[in-house]
Amino acid sequence: MKVPEPMPPPKLVHMHSASSSQPVDFALKETSPFLGGGRIVGGKVVKTDRTTAGGTYDLVEKMHFLFVRVVKARELPAMDVTGSLDPYVEVKIGNYKGITKHIEKQQNPMWNVVFAFSRERMQASVLEVVVKDKDILKDDFVGFVRFDLNEVPMRVPPDSPLAPEWYRLEDKKGEKIRGELMLAVWIGTQADEAFPDAWHSDAASPLDSSAAASALIRSKVYQAPRLWYVRVNVVEAQDLIPSEKTRFPDAYVKAQIGNQVMRTKPVQSRNFNPLWNEDLFFVAAEPFEDHLVLTVEDRVAPGKDEVIGRVIIPLNMVEKRADDRVIHSRWFNLEKPVLVDVDQLKKEKFSSKLHLRVCLDGGYHVLDESTHYSSDLRPTAKQLWKPPIGVLELGILNAVGLHPMKTRDGKGTSDTYCVAKYGHKWIRTRTLVDNLFPKYNEQYTWEVFDPATVLTVGIFDNSQLSGEKGKDVKIGKVRIRISTLQTGRIYTHSYPLLVLHPTGVKKMGELHLALRFSCTSFANMLYTYSRPLLPKMHYVRPFTVVQLDMLRHQAVNIVATRLGRSEPPLRKEVVEYMSDVDSHLWSMRRSKANFFRMMSVFAGIFSAGKWIGDICTWRNPITTVLVHLLYLMLVSFPELILPTVFLYMFLIGVWNFRFRPRYPPHMNTKISQAEAVHPDELDEEFDTFPTSRNPDLVRMRYDRLRSVAGRIQTVVGDVATQGERVHSLLSWRDPRATAIFVTFCLVAAVVLYVTPFQVIAALAGVYAMRHPRFRYRLPSVPVNFFRRLPARTDSML
Repeated sequence: MKVPEPMPPPKLVHMHSASSSQPVDFALKETSPFLGGGRIVGGKVVKTDRTTAGGTYDLVEKMHFLFVRVVKARELPAMDVTGSLDPYVEVKIGNYKGITKHIEKQQNPMWNVVFAFSRERMQASVLEVVVKDKDILKDDFVGFVRFDLNEVPMRVPPDSPLAPEWYRLEDKKGEKIRGELMLAVWIGTQADEAFPDAWHSDAASPLDSSAAASALIRSKVYQAPRLWYVRVNVVEAQDLIPSEKTRFPDAYVKAQIGNQVMRTKPVQSRNFNPLWNEDLFFVAAEPFEDHLVLTVEDRVAPGKDEVIGRVIIPLNMVEKRADDRVIHSRWFNLEKPVLVDVDQLKKEKFSSKLHLRVCLDGGYHVLDESTHYSSDLRPTAKQLWKPPIGVLELGILNAVGLHPMKTRDGKGTSDTYCVAKYGHKWIRTRTLVDNLFPKYNEQYTWEVFDPATVLTVGIFDNSQLSGEKGKDVKIGKVRIRISTLQTGRIYTHSYPLLVLHPTGVKKMGELHLALRFSCTSFANMLYTYSRPLLPKMHYVRPFTVVQLDMLRHQAVNIVATRLGRSEPPLRKEVVEYMSDVDSHLWSMRRSKANFFRMMSVFAGIFSAGKWIGDICTWRNPITTVLVHLLYLMLVSFPELILPTVFLYMFLIGVWNFRFRPRYPPHMNTKISQAEAVHPDELDEEFDTFPTSRNPDLVRMRYDRLRSVAGRIQTVVGDVATQGERVHSLLSWRDPRATAIFVTFCLVAAVVLYVTPFQVIAALAGVYAMRHPRFRYRLPSVPVNFFRRLPARTDSML
């Protein structure tokens, strides 16, 4: 018997930039696991003698399961005095057992249930399938079938499913009795098609035979609904009849789809035909369940509105468009509601009408997640979709070192599952109960349509088991941008699960993933880099920032509601956490992080300015002389300037190729300013919206925000002042300054006309880089002149 190869220790991945380095415990770790295709070393598969042939699950460790399909029974003997039978089946191996639901008063029941027992946890060599009769006091034994595990066949896809067979029941003495049970028993892997819907022993605690059998622990693939933007152009109304005939109506239109409500501005017209011409936007999901309800209301008094009329438009009757073509308007009769039961609502039609343009805009991509982490950028209309450029494969291997999220039987534990989101496809692994080192080993695949998209993988604690009805608790998540992955390379890394808590940043464990991005069309992938990031309609008829925020909030609510109806449900808190629904809220920590990110972006410009300053001050005379010579050469041959710049950037890119990142990006506490954040700033970040803190604390934070905003206000005012001084050069606000500048412009035009440009540029450069001996400590004449120009600060209150 061969000793299995030892697993090499994880290799720590170091950041090349000192500014973004973080503690070793929070770093990414590269691993070399043995997966279905072989050992992964340096992103490539190394075949070994343990490698098995075939199988599409090559990014996860192969796990073997004993599958038992309980189909049905026939001619079961009656056990009660009344001659009835309430049968159920108990599948037992060692300490693990799974139970089907009982079927009342049926001697030929049908279950069609699959049980999966993990082979690595098996402590017995005999499988027992027992038929019992459900009773009030004690369940009666009917019969059972035994299997020797050494005789169970192995099934490897793509083999056809194993055909179930009839087995005669035996009593406790081993004698054949009346009644037969149809079963199929085989050994397979997680690639088996029965795996997702099976009851799993590794997802249940020993001897747990009721709650664990529910659908709350199963792995599932979810398809998010296709979202549409609904554009409602409220044009005008005609012949409105208010309750008071002696006054003109102060009318507005209220539009509603489900929980989304929008209103036009009230119009005080001098007739009964108000004109709005206002666009209202909503989000709707297929299949369309809600109707568009428009109500014309009259503001009779402050806080008192009266309904003039109403129109209901089914969304499946609304015209769809994929471009900017004109939608023809329609007149709708307003129906005056009568206060009776809704199901028997009688409506009297009258002369009032409403002029509308309504359409479903399919040329947009409905943003249901943060734009920085979008996993899909395609428009709603399928006819506008481009062919996929590749395939993304994800293997969710295991998690290690998870923190206990609950207490059970006096000890800390967790019931964890993973969720991955990319495009319209969401996946959920099975829940592994009572396990701080869960092994999932599940593999999923997505089509990739744009490399500038992000895969998000999160891990959660299931709070719906054993009678718990709380929210599922987030443990952590990982984001991976597809464009940072090399094609064909297998990335096996252990990602730290870093989560910000009110007490600071905390590592909740590590999540081990395997990733591979395969390109199906290299030409199409390169072509995507030349296309706009969002569909055409976002640029032809763009939304405002406020509209996008509002619509995104509505889209997330719709997706969470639809996915929450699935079985098992993907809960609202999970969808909101995966979609970064709170990323737009104010945070002092995020503001600091974004400021320092901006400073790092301009660090190169600041360094270049400092270098030029050193040149001008002759700090290194040899370098300054060489720069003088280079500058004079470029001025003499200006056609060499652009080629020199592009050649320099080419050489920098070639040099940096040696130090290119060989790993996906991951969460960084230093970039996020989460290492030394003040506790009060964290408390403010975790505050609800609107706030739930006491007034004194809110007043202190408000004053702090005022001081920060005051500094920003000063900077913005200084920038505006410099711009206004530029405008005042020719505005004659200061007549003497403008006269001086105009005269200077005339002289400069004459001098530049008669003097070659190379001479002017050479003299200007030499003068700017002159020796400090020829410099003055006082500001130059142009600077003095510019600072004396007037600005509009004098007109500010």
